[in-house]
This record gives sequence, C-alpha cells and structure tokens, in this order.
Amino acid sequence: MTLTRSAITVPGPRSTLLHQRKTAAVAAGVGTALPVYVERAEGAVLIDVDGNRLIDFGSGIAVTSVGHAAPRVVEAVRRQAAEFTHTCFMVTPYEEYVAVAEQLNDLTPGAHEKRSALFNSGAEAVENAVKVARHHTGRPAVIAFDHAYHGRTNLTMALTAKNMPYKHRFGPFANEVYRAPMAYPYRWPTGPAVCAAEAFDQFVALVRTQVGAENTAAVIIEPIQGEGGFIVPAPGFLARVADWCDLHGIVLIADEIQTGFCRTGDWFASEFEGVVPDIVTTAKGIAGGLPLAGVTGRADIMDSVHSGGLGGTYGGNPVACAAALATIETMWAEDLCGAARRVESVLRPGLTALAGEYDAIGEVRGRGAMLAVELVRGGTKEPDADLAARVSAFCHRAGLITLTCGTYGNVLRFLPPLVIEDALLHEGLEILGDAFAAAVAR
Repeated sequence: MTLTRSAITVPGPRSTLLHQRKTAAVAAGVGTALPVYVERAEGAVLIDVDGNRLIDFGSGIAVTSVGHAAPRVVEAVRRQAAEFTHTCFMVTPYEEYVAVAEQLNDLTPGAHEKRSALFNSGAEAVENAVKVARHHTGRPAVIAFDHAYHGRTNLTMALTAKNMPYKHRFGPFANEVYRAPMAYPYRWPTGPAVCAAEAFDQFVALVRTQVGAENTAAVIIEPIQGEGGFIVPAPGFLARVADWCDLHGIVLIADEIQTGFCRTGDWFASEFEGVVPDIVTTAKGIAGGLPLAGVTGRADIMDSVHSGGLGGTYGGNPVACAAALATIETMWAEDLCGAARRVESVLRPGLTALAGEYDAIGEVRGRGAMLAVELVRGGTKEPDADLAARVSAFCHRAGLITLTCGTYGNVLRFLPPLVIEDALLHEGLEILGDAFAAAVAR
C-alpha cells in the first residue's frame, strides 16, 4: 500500500470516542503510546477508524515483520481456523506444533541436535528457558545485564533492569537473579575501544565474588538489547561471555524475542558474531501477529526436564502455529533477511544525516531493520527523554508511528515491517526531519 502525505488529524473524532470507552472499561495500567484506533492495515500502513493513514515504524514492537495482513499468513489462519482452533497439545497433539518445532530447531544457530517447546509470549519463553536451565544444571542463580528487558512476569521482572514502568511497586521479585554491567559502548566510562574487555572482566568478577560459577545455572542476554535502548554490545563481548559459559558448564540463553526472525539482517542476531547459544527464546516476529513463543535448545538440556514439566493450555495453539509456518515461508520466499539489510541501507544514512545536523542525536545504532537514535542534551551525554517524547509526538501527529525506549527514556527506535517500500522509508525520514526541526527549535 502506498501513502500520499496529506494533512491528518490524530486522534480523530471516532478514535477520541473509542478512547473515552477505553478509559471507562480498561484498567488504567494498560497504557497506549498513541490513542489512534486501527481499523485495518496492510504492509507497512495502518488505517484508523477515522480514515487516517499512518506509516508504521513500529510493527507492533517488532511483531509484524512480514507486514500487516501478509497474504500467506491470512490464508493459513483462515484455513486452520476452519479445521480446528484448539485441542491442547498436551492432550491431543497435532502436526502444526511439531512442524514449528522442526523449523525452530533448523533455523536457530548451531548444527547440534535441538528440541523446542512452544508457549504464548516472550515472557513465558524466558521463564521456561530459566526453568530448563535450572533443572538441567541443578543450580539456582541466573545472571542478567544492565539495561535488560525480559518481560513482565515476576521472574522476568526480576531479570529486567528498568524500574518504571515495568517493576515499580510490583515486588518482591524472584530471587537468585544477579546483574552484571552491559558492554554499552556509547556510555562506557573509559571509551568504546576497551568496552568489551572491561565489561567482560567486570562480569567475571561479579560472578566470582557474588555468586560463584558453580552456583550459576544460566546467563541470559539479548544479542542487541531492545527496551533498554537498542544497545549493540561492543564487538567480541558476546563471544567472550559464550566461551566463559561453556568453560563453566553454564547455560547461555540468548533472548532473541525482539531480534529474531530476520529483524537484524540475519535469522538471529547471535549469528552476526558466530555465537551459538545453548538456548534461544523467540516470540514477536515468529507468527505474523499471532501470539506464539518458543524455547529452543540443545537436545540434552531440553530433554533433561521430566514429562509434564513444560507446557501450558494454549502454548503452540494450532492457529498460531499455522501462522508461524506461513510467516517463515514468507521470510524465505521474500528474502526478508536481505530486506532488513535494505531497510538499513535507506534508514541509516538518513539517520546519520540527521545526527550531523542535530548534536542532540548522540548516537545512531542498531542493525538491519532494528535501528535507533539516542537523544542527549546538546554537547553532553545527558539523556534527553523530553526531546524524545516531543519528536515522537510530532511524528504521530504527522502520520508516522514511532516508539521510544531506553533505560533513560531517551531513545527513538525504528522497527518497520521488513516488507516496507523504500518510498515509505524516505517519507518517514522526511517526517522525522520535520519533527527534529520543530522539537529542537522549541
């Protein structure tokens, strides 16, 4: 779907009425970034109930990578829903679950024998990955990192590093979770050149002094951090952590929930540095918008859990599995890894040009169709969350869906559907340029 820029009013009158209903009916804790109520969508364009068309640079937080209303996904869902919608795989199984597990075993990094289990959400996947690691090793401790985000359940909130809005007043949290420094090049005190080595040394020291490698079941890390600010670890850091985990019999869990399924230009972001995790968690882009998640790991680790120890009523729902198979087929057929790199070839130069114009853009970072800019007060590295909010609000009013993130709330992230046309990318960049011009001049 193409989009011609024209004046829009968001939210429009019908969205405003619906938002009044939302306020009266939905718990206040369920917020919305933009109170525009979507009526339909196609490709990389959303159409709201007032007829406004919006370019989607968010993909429902990296979910609709194959585009909205992707034809193969729509047809697979229609066909499966007409056959059966649920039996519970733990009661009477079905082929679709098995086929998705086979695909995950084949696609995730490493040529070793693997097993998979399916769930409903990324948080469920992370929670079950930790369960498996603890059961396999007989150890209690889990190491996570600064700026991490792993979900909203009790255990995954403990793993998550950001208080507001994810953890504030929801504790106490699960214990035996420890946090290490992240190799964050832009903010590393002694500079990016030594970031990987120093962060790794601090990680090892923390485990040695506070936990003990012999007590550590798993290290969990996002190959590129998502909610924490699209932080790309310093080159070599992931590989060092992986080698150290292997040396000490610790399960390395790669949280690929936001980075997986072609988003970063590879099927999985771990592949960029040749890292082969013991367990990979997936969700978001796996099923074209339907709720599905996976835990895929080395066969000996996954099979160490007793029968009945993993599962859930809806995990691996047949309609979601059908959507996932169609999503993966689309990714292969349309070379969406290549498409993610194409998106980067358009967006990164545009973002870099903006950074050259505005010193409020401290860094452009990311990979593939997972890019971000970190905003700071000019001439410093002081986070500027207010500017990020103003720029994003301008984009929304102009018809561009953008998202903020980051531990300090000062990062604008860009996650367009991988099928987005170049013309829409350029138009989005034009709106973003207008947004900076308006927000910085204020």
